[in-house]
Amino acid sequence: MYNNSSYTIEEVSQLLKISKLTVYDLIKKEELVAYRVGRQMRVDQQDLEIYKSKNRIGTVQKEDNHLSGENKETQHSRQVVISGQDVVLDMLSKYIEKHTSHTPLRSYNGSLNSLVAMYNGECDIVSVHLYDGDTEEYNLPYVKRILVSQPFILMNLVCRTAGIYVKQGNPLNLKGWNDLAQSKVKIINREKGSGARTLLDEQLRINGIPTNSLKGYEDELTSHFSVASAVASGQADAGIGIENVAKMVNVDFISLIKEQYDIVILKTNENVNLINVIKEAVTSQEYRSQLEQLNGYDLELTGNVKYETI
Repeated sequence: MYNNSSYTIEEVSQLLKISKLTVYDLIKKEELVAYRVGRQMRVDQQDLEIYKSKNRIGTVQKEDNHLSGENKETQHSRQVVISGQDVVLDMLSKYIEKHTSHTPLRSYNGSLNSLVAMYNGECDIVSVHLYDGDTEEYNLPYVKRILVSQPFILMNLVCRTAGIYVKQGNPLNLKGWNDLAQSKVKIINREKGSGARTLLDEQLRINGIPTNSLKGYEDELTSHFSVASAVASGQADAGIGIENVAKMVNVDFISLIKEQYDIVILKTNENVNLINVIKEAVTSQEYRSQLEQLNGYDLELTGNVKYETI
């Protein structure tokens, strides 16, 4: 008979009869050992047993008291999972930690994967920068389709410039999306589910460029920084990303589109306070002054509610 030697986060939550957010919090506090396999986090059976042994309580009475205290605490605070990769989310996480009793936990998934995670109840706040080639609109078409049965609020954090990283001096004289299909050009791609990958795929689709005409299309990295670094080191001639990262790496940048970097929060009774906290955060002078220190970000729409279901 086959025995599992490791568990997913969902399986751990079922075994311990706690929420997945609590499991993530235990991992963050290093009370439970975990490791990543690709984008998935897993816990070895042995480490789970070690955690259970360390937290055994001698009597039923003590265990009841422990649980009672835990429930009392969660009445006033909660773990909040924030999914996305931009540094502005790290800044938002620190604001939440500083000004509320909530415990922010960070997940670094791409936009589409984050939305799916929210649909599955695994995230509280997700960032999106998903371009829709049919409407030439960012984010809302995707959010409506994925969260079709759930009320939500879509709010802008920043606007960013997206485009193509090229080697310094742009030796291949690349100018736009169509140039990526040239036989002399090798690209480095982003992973499926990321906003940059969606932008490229949509531009290829609306421009009638088959994906198999791009050399390197199947080669994937998982961040703007790693893509820009691959171009700088000569592993590729071009890659899709955002402008501010180009300033950190020795690459040139071809500006092609202004994108909205928004956040999504589900409108539930549990999230009423969280939504108010986020609105307060993104419109506060403290948060805006931090954003103003960053290169390549436009704050004109910051804090604007782009869409809200009734």
